[in-house]
Formats: sequence, C-alpha cells, structure tokens
Amino acid sequence: MDSEIPVLDMAVRLGAAAGLALVLGLERELRGKAAGLRSHMLVAVGAAAFIMLGLDLMFATSEGDPSAQIDPTRIIQGVIGGIGFLGAGSIIQSRGNVQGITTGASIWIAGSIGVSCGLGNIILAGMVTILALIIMTILGRFEHEVIPGPGGGPGGPKNDRNPSGD
Repeated sequence: MDSEIPVLDMAVRLGAAAGLALVLGLERELRGKAAGLRSHMLVAVGAAAFIMLGLDLMFATSEGDPSAQIDPTRIIQGVIGGIGFLGAGSIIQSRGNVQGITTGASIWIAGSIGVSCGLGNIILAGMVTILALIIMTILGRFEHEVIPGPGGGPGGPKNDRNPSGD
C-alpha cells in the first residue's frame, strides 16, 4: 500500500518521537521508576505510528468515495484514551500513600509527543519535551526541597522506600 507520507518523513517522525520520549524516559529511569526509557519511547513511537496510519486512511478515503471519510480527531482521542489507561496503571495506592502520579503523567506526555511527531509537528513535540523536563526536574526538586507538607519538603512522605516523595 502506497502512502501519502514519504518514507523519509515517516522515519523522521518516528525517530523524533523516540528521541524526544527518550529524554523523559531517561529522567524516570535515573530516578529508578518502573516506567523508564523503553516505556516512554514505545508509547511515543506507537502514538506517532497510529496517527500516521490515521492520516494514511484519511488520505486514501478522501480520494475515493466522499461519504467514507475519517475524522483524525477520533484517532487522536483513541490514542490518548489508551495511553491514559496505561498511565493510570502506573499509579499505585498502598496503605494510603499514592505513588507514580508523575510517571503516569509523563507517560501521557510521551503520548502527546508521539501524536505531535506523527502529525509532523516536531517543533511542538520538542517544546512539550523541554517544558515537561523542566517540570519533572527543576519543579520536582523545588517541590521536594522547598514546599513543606505532603509531596515535598519537611513533613513530606519521604522515607527509605520512597526517598524522593514521588
């Protein structure tokens, strides 16, 4: 099956999705979280692939019967819903302590990076990656060192099993 998206474009989009998600996955990996490099990269690459498949279907149906059109926003909805389910699976509640929310959110962001790359908007994907990395590292450190109470600072839920409070 021929594609309206050139093969080189596909490779660039998938490579960008994998590379940008690697940055977020590395941050999670260095913190010892269960969802790290491979998880984030696979989510982003999968999201990009589904979007490109949807675009292919849209292009293919637009040339034929006009009543057989595909709404690409529904593909995005499906991809993000599925990734949200995956991210929710990384959140664990144990003895009143909830863990993994940042990892779940970073998986969801990896999906948005993949969707952006799949649509060919690599600049947006890069901006999302940079902003997410700032939030996860700099604001994460600020939250844990400066803000008192649950989630960070003195009095937060840090302990031997959860030294970062995440």
